[in-house]
Amino acid sequence: MKRLIMIVALCAALPAFPVGAQDVQAAGTREVQAQRPKINKKNLVIKEWNTKSGTNRPVLDHVTTYSPEGKKIDEIEYGDNRQKWRKRYEYDASGKVYRELIYDEHNRLAGYKKFEYNEFGRKKTQYNYDAKGRLILTKTYQYITEDA
Repeated sequence: MKRLIMIVALCAALPAFPVGAQDVQAAGTREVQAQRPKINKKNLVIKEWNTKSGTNRPVLDHVTTYSPEGKKIDEIEYGDNRQKWRKRYEYDASGKVYRELIYDEHNRLAGYKKFEYNEFGRKKTQYNYDAKGRLILTKTYQYITEDA
């Protein structure tokens, strides 16, 4: 059971595995996708609102914006009626996020991340930079499957 939960969690966050040795994981992906209706994200803007108990005043919490192609291009988190942070996504020719720009509450660049992908289209390496372009952290992704 533990193995199945890990596979479903990984599959929900990653692109579908290629056909072959990973058939079990791919089947898990199809199950998860079958449970959720497909949403057309082209030119979509999603606004999330909070309303505290005892008030009727909704407060903007989060806004996500998608491009005409349906790719996430912008996310803004709000708190205390002002922007807490903002993320802007840039894509390469293959349609993968290659850079994520992070802005602070004053909409100033706070840092950014760059991504590299493996031959299966999954994240391989993430590089985190500060606002001046200095590398602060390198994260590598490892994908492990237990065949039993």
